[in-house]
Amino acid sequence: MSVTVIGLGLAGSEAAWQLAERGVQVVAWEMRPVSNTPAHRTDRCAELVCSNSFRSDELSTGPGLLKAELRAAGSLILRVAQECRVAAGAAFAVDREHFSEGVTRAILSHPNITVRRGEIDAIPEEGAGPVLIATGPLTSDRLFDAIQRRIGSKACFFFDAIAPRIMSDSIDFSRGFWASRYGKGEGEDYFNCPMSEQEYTAFWEALRTAETVQPHLPGEAKLRFFEGCLPVEEMARRGVETLAHGPMKPVGLRPGPADRNGSAGSGIHAVVQLRKDNREGTILGMVGFQTCLTYPEQRRVLRMIPALERAAFAQLGSIHMNRYIHAPSCLNASLQMMTDPRIFFAGQICGVEGYIESCATGFAAAVQIARISAGLPPAPFPCDTAIGALCRTVRDPARALNFQPQNINFGILGGDPRAPREARSARALRSLAQYLAAQDPRSLAASAEVTS
Repeated sequence: MSVTVIGLGLAGSEAAWQLAERGVQVVAWEMRPVSNTPAHRTDRCAELVCSNSFRSDELSTGPGLLKAELRAAGSLILRVAQECRVAAGAAFAVDREHFSEGVTRAILSHPNITVRRGEIDAIPEEGAGPVLIATGPLTSDRLFDAIQRRIGSKACFFFDAIAPRIMSDSIDFSRGFWASRYGKGEGEDYFNCPMSEQEYTAFWEALRTAETVQPHLPGEAKLRFFEGCLPVEEMARRGVETLAHGPMKPVGLRPGPADRNGSAGSGIHAVVQLRKDNREGTILGMVGFQTCLTYPEQRRVLRMIPALERAAFAQLGSIHMNRYIHAPSCLNASLQMMTDPRIFFAGQICGVEGYIESCATGFAAAVQIARISAGLPPAPFPCDTAIGALCRTVRDPARALNFQPQNINFGILGGDPRAPREARSARALRSLAQYLAAQDPRSLAASAEVTS
């Protein structure tokens, strides 16, 4: 019996790999390049369309713990990401091109994975074996309509924006300085474009009043953004100092030797940070600067930033709709459809938000599918692990009324919330190790052989 995986983004690629490594035959469908999305640019697996950052790598943070769990569990995504890592302070960032190329090579070369190109517009019927839908927030209209008909619940969506990327040879490096917040990472992993209060106020006013793209809204829907990733112009509309206390906060930065003209120092009111987008440093991404401004307005307003007056953009920001299912009404703790346990969901379509969260749900679903393929019942991950807490929270009925995408954080983790985070992380990793040893079909099969 083979397993069908629909979508080869982060969740689908991780799931396909984990299933294949467990001896399960996988038929993986990816619609690109036969059908494209509003945000993707290539036909490669696990293409990163937004930031190149997997967020914090510190164990005292939710993303750091989730990555530690996935590393310990043998994640393909984390292994390839480590090979493609670029300096980013306390964050875990990658060279996006090398990353997607590495994941694609692994998927295409695995003997237990068959990749087929083309758009799936309906859920495979009975007899096709288990199906994992990991098509992400940019699921095609026809497939999403078919999913909605099957699960019988309302569609959920928000609008997401992408931050611009800039050619490094167009940046005036004499007008800023290299430094990481609080000296983390390599200490000088970000290029900082400082602004005086006067420069910032003029920039804020231009940003607040600039023309934006007006997306098509279905029916009576209203324009909604994910609060954890707001466009910069939306933040600007919430108050003059919102950006200066958000992505443009100047705290924790000390000018380095590149600050030759005295622009940095006590006069800094706000800072725009740029981070290497590839190993060579030929492209820098704007950190936290996702935007829905029109292209002409992006060029006009962003060139008001000191050091970016002659900026050449490798990619301008854009906006797209992210769709997801109403997980609390249709999924169980194993990420299966309650009305059809043959069908699993993983990634952003199931209501998580973030690269690493997508990867984690793909991993979790693969473990359950592998168990079923081995004739074993599903066994949800412990709630004191980050993986288990994420799966449990996504489908929590208590969140049904106002279901929003979920990032990983310590607030959803089981265990004593008063305990130090480092202790909770250590417990989570121990719990995960015990779970995998006891529940993983490969371990169970090996135990049965020893017993016999």
